[in-house]
Amino acid sequence: MTDNAVQFLSRPIATQPGQPLRVAAYSRIAEAIRTKILPPGSLLPTETELGTMMDVSRTVIREALMLLEEDGLTRARRGVGRFVADSLPRIGIEHIRPFDQLLGGTEQDIQVKRVAAIKQPASEFVAPGIGVQPDEDVWFWESVLIRNGEPLAHLQENVAQGIPEAEALAEAAEAPTLPASTLLEVLGGLPGAALGPGECQISLSTAGPSRAKLLGLRPSDPVLVLTQYVRRNGAPFYLAKCLVAAKAGHLSVIQSS
Repeated sequence: MTDNAVQFLSRPIATQPGQPLRVAAYSRIAEAIRTKILPPGSLLPTETELGTMMDVSRTVIREALMLLEEDGLTRARRGVGRFVADSLPRIGIEHIRPFDQLLGGTEQDIQVKRVAAIKQPASEFVAPGIGVQPDEDVWFWESVLIRNGEPLAHLQENVAQGIPEAEALAEAAEAPTLPASTLLEVLGGLPGAALGPGECQISLSTAGPSRAKLLGLRPSDPVLVLTQYVRRNGAPFYLAKCLVAAKAGHLSVIQSS
């Protein structure tokens, strides 16, 4: 291993509030792999060596390495050691799928409790993601995703109000007798709605006061943040941010080839 790799891995690890140490260790090693500080196919240091460099226990390193292998960033050879994968998977959930389906899987139903379905000015973050100007009015849907009576995720979805489906969206938002569903489900179920491609950025954060109240968490509790972008006809179309509580358990992540 190069001196550059040793220096990079030996930098002090700073964790966010509520972030497990194994996740911070995972992120450090994953960054070294994706930036090719640890080159494809190279042999990783042992658990003891990594623990010494990163000033964490072998248990933390072992758990971080398990996550790296699950995500396809490393591979193990019995009796030899762990290696950086020869080719790396793409980052994110490229398969377009409503978040309630992601959380529910094939065997569990997710209830979508709609908190809001309104028009509001687009923020500077939302505007480029759906192809509008900042402060332009857009559709904003907010929901809480519930499984077995327990709130698991907070979902915010955005789409431009001038799309051809605008009238259907207005009807879906205002009809109290219709079953609650996500904005993406409504869009995907409309005639001629060919969506794609899509991508999803994955990060970690804390719940914060307002979302913690909706999810039955403490503000400092860690959450997984999934930011989903969907394009249509090559142009930005839909943007969603979903905060998923740790109690959601295992997520089945589907990636496109």
